Amino acid sequence: MNASASSLPFAQGGVDTHAHVFERGLPLSGERRYAPAYGATLSDYLPLLNAHGMTHAVLVQPSFLGTDNRYLLQALSVHAERLRGVAVVAPSVTEDELADLQRRGVTGIRLNLMEQALPELGAQPWTSLFDNVARLGWHVELHRNAVDLAPIIDRLLDRSVRVVVDHFGRPDPALGTQDRGFKALLGYGKTGRVWVKVSGAYRCATPASTFVLDAMAQLIEQFGSERLMWGSDWPHTQFEAVMGYGESLSTLLGAGLDAAALDAILRTTALSFYGFDVEPVAHDSSATARFATRDVS
Repeated sequence: MNASASSLPFAQGGVDTHAHVFERGLPLSGERRYAPAYGATLSDYLPLLNAHGMTHAVLVQPSFLGTDNRYLLQALSVHAERLRGVAVVAPSVTEDELADLQRRGVTGIRLNLMEQALPELGAQPWTSLFDNVARLGWHVELHRNAVDLAPIIDRLLDRSVRVVVDHFGRPDPALGTQDRGFKALLGYGKTGRVWVKVSGAYRCATPASTFVLDAMAQLIEQFGSERLMWGSDWPHTQFEAVMGYGESLSTLLGAGLDAAALDAILRTTALSFYGFDVEPVAHDSSATARFATRDVS
């Protein structure tokens, strides 16, 4: 099954909450784990959205670009009504810089902590950053192996921050839903402050496993479909040879969910969470000029 717009339980209006755009030749972070040898531009991505019934999307800053959010901001400026962004910032970022990002369509920050030493998130300058994020009504998107998630989520919830957990929580593919970190993640459903992206299943499951069926059943039981959101994880970095946009959508559509659950996961939750149901903010040309000449740090 290779899903298209006709596969959706609604005519149009889906939201892809996790995709990346970039070009070859952009300055790369010195701390990158990986960088693709190709470009994945907005002009490549938008036709995929259209073909699969997605009217809105959330662009997530790629880890290999670090805190240089300029390309992300440029992409957001093309379709302010259709796109939102999740930026990567240094913990020392100022409140004014975050406000500039908000005016450009950014609604949260990402902590991509894969294969990194865990920072002391309960100390300065992290606590001030999270307090500023909370004041803006933003969220922190968290990417880390499942076994390490719980103490990080606790730190974020202590600062009254909404938390979005990437890629099913990244359980060990050999363990799937038996990963103790995944089991611990389920316990946060009762908080009402944690959302989970059901995206990138190929990063946390072995081929031909029942992981998606098992994980979706448990996540819906503990979180409710209203706090789960789908993302394509396009362009499926490091998995390009085995995954495409339609296949990624089919992974969810093949999980046997009812129409109401699919509508929440694919549409209504994300439309509200990322502010697509409000008027887009005005374009700030002075902010554009500043971001064109310096990194956000």
